[in-house]
Amino acid sequence: MAADTPALPPIAILGAGSMGGAIARGLSRSGLAAGGVTTTNRSLAKAAELDGLAGVTSVALEADPAGNTDAAAAAGVVLVGVKPVMVPDLLREIAPALRPGTIVVSLAAGVTIATFEEILGDGVAVLRSMPNTPALVGRGVTGLAAGSHADAAAVATVRRLFETVGTVVEVPESEIDALSTISGSGPAYFFLLVEEFTKAAVAKGFAQPEARLMAEQTFIGAAALLEASGDDPAELRRRVTSPKGTTERAIAVLQDARLDDVFAEATDAALARAKELAAGG
Repeated sequence: MAADTPALPPIAILGAGSMGGAIARGLSRSGLAAGGVTTTNRSLAKAAELDGLAGVTSVALEADPAGNTDAAAAAGVVLVGVKPVMVPDLLREIAPALRPGTIVVSLAAGVTIATFEEILGDGVAVLRSMPNTPALVGRGVTGLAAGSHADAAAVATVRRLFETVGTVVEVPESEIDALSTISGSGPAYFFLLVEEFTKAAVAKGFAQPEARLMAEQTFIGAAALLEASGDDPAELRRRVTSPKGTTERAIAVLQDARLDDVFAEATDAALARAKELAAGG
């Protein structure tokens, strides 16, 4: 932990599935959670997956039915990671146990800040988050929206928490669904491109392992170059694209396919579905 980085208060992660578990691991690695982290899961088997992490106490609700309320009562920040349909019941369960000044953060897609605030009351700072799956390897992008009772200090605390697993983008809640179509769904778009690039290599005679290796490492290397250079991606593309060369011919085909329209249509479709889910569809 950097000397100038404030420590985090005790943290509870209620429903520490894939995303909650990733955050617990990030907090454990960072050393920021000086007050400790308590995670809860329904089963002993699931809870066992987080056993042994430094600074993390993993609780199985089947062995300790009061685990959620006990964890929430002791925490300064409570992350709610249960399935969206389970959120209202969990909030009603923990509301009486929350201490004054507790920050509650939603990891649940489609559940509004208003739902949290209505159940928890005016004395609780609520934030809504939208992490993505690269948080599992510490390279996530998390969208963060503050509720009406979350002041700058609460936002800064939650920002530090999510920075243990990657980058944070602060947005108004009205933009959370749009953000989910880019950073939330974005890893799937990338994986699809790797799939199709691999198929193209196989079609040109390469064995599957070599095709996968070339496709995967080309994208990973290009992303690393983009990050390290700080240059605009369009500029980096121009440097690879020699006039009248092979890359120029390939890029022309991709541009003729109107990838700009394809990505706009794809993200519009994701946004429409996000709004359907938020409306209970």
